[in-house]
Amino acid sequence: MPQPTDGPRARYREQVRTEVHDHAWAQIAEAGASGLSLKAIAQQMGMTAPALYRYFASRDDLLTELVLAAYRDLAETVEAAAARTGDPTRQVRAVSGALRVWAVQAPQRYLLIYGTPVPGYTAPPEATELAQRIFAPLQSALAARLTGARRERRSFDLTVRLWTRLHGVLSLEAAGHFDTMDVEPATLFAHELASVLES
Repeated sequence: MPQPTDGPRARYREQVRTEVHDHAWAQIAEAGASGLSLKAIAQQMGMTAPALYRYFASRDDLLTELVLAAYRDLAETVEAAAARTGDPTRQVRAVSGALRVWAVQAPQRYLLIYGTPVPGYTAPPEATELAQRIFAPLQSALAARLTGARRERRSFDLTVRLWTRLHGVLSLEAAGHFDTMDVEPATLFAHELASVLES
């Protein structure tokens, strides 16, 4: 007889997978995504590596789950922020602010998807689709602030400018580069946002 999908075995499997994710995020926070090791996670959990491979076929499979989870969470975060107001300028500010809060609260998630690529790893196409969901609310709001010819192209160019400026600040902050500098990242972030909105 098939095991119910919500039975004890399924619940245990989900518990193990959740614990693996927690250990993986801790590893990434400590050593970066390149240091992710299923063998090390198995040791931390008191399991053998072969036993853990019943849950994840490879390190890259685990990495893919983490990447997609991070992208999905951020996409939902910025979409929710954009939906809170119908005013385009406020939407840009809300989405940008939500992006920064998300990155600051868990820099390891931010750096996993926007930091240095993991050598030899290629994210699945779904990651690109999720990344577009993160970008789209900003472009839509910026497009709504424009009038005249080539509005879509101009809004894309403006969004790319904003995107690179915001991520420049966030990447440096998440990696700790401002820690020994007389720089207030939140103020710098706000300045970069304002410089694009006022252009």
